Amino acid sequence: MPALSARIPDKRSASGNPKPTLGFGVPATSDPHHFKVIIPRANSGKVQISEYLGMQAAGDEFAVIDRVVLERPRWTAIRAEVQRAFNARLKAHGLKTSAWKVGENLVDRLLGKELCVLAWAVEDMEMEKIPVAVRNWLALRPEERWWLFGMTAKTCGGVADGGKGWRLALRHALGDVAQSDLLQPRARREKATDAELPMLDMFATETNGKQP
Repeated sequence: MPALSARIPDKRSASGNPKPTLGFGVPATSDPHHFKVIIPRANSGKVQISEYLGMQAAGDEFAVIDRVVLERPRWTAIRAEVQRAFNARLKAHGLKTSAWKVGENLVDRLLGKELCVLAWAVEDMEMEKIPVAVRNWLALRPEERWWLFGMTAKTCGGVADGGKGWRLALRHALGDVAQSDLLQPRARREKATDAELPMLDMFATETNGKQP
């Protein structure tokens, strides 16, 4: 089953029933490419977001990439709106919804990329600016979030890469209403239509190994 995309493919089986998924839209198949959000039981515990490349990375030492660790208050500040947005997308695709829980939470590979963009932006952001970052993130199209993930993951997408490059740019852009337009793809800034917005290969196909 293809991963979630802005242009919705058929999500039903030959019988007409929705195809089975786990967590937030992860195909119930053998070792799919997905993300995992690990929420510890302790309220003071940090939340970790990792990318699991699945079968496409068989034998690759980079089969699991730890993307970001969030302090609990920062996760709490974004979790409800992220869950609402993801579930709205899942419903639109005819898939079952989910909810964050203690332990491992599975997230579709494209939704996971979108989550990383917001998590990277708020990881070191002043707490009072996080609601602004969430609003700016919600205003972005899925394709724009994927583009931002790709640009960031190429150079500073690891768990220890905070505070530099695109990670720092995301913090400033999403946390500031006046600057939030700066990181949008050029096609969006020029008010392109949906048909004109470029769709990179990463939006339509699985990527391999170390690529985002």
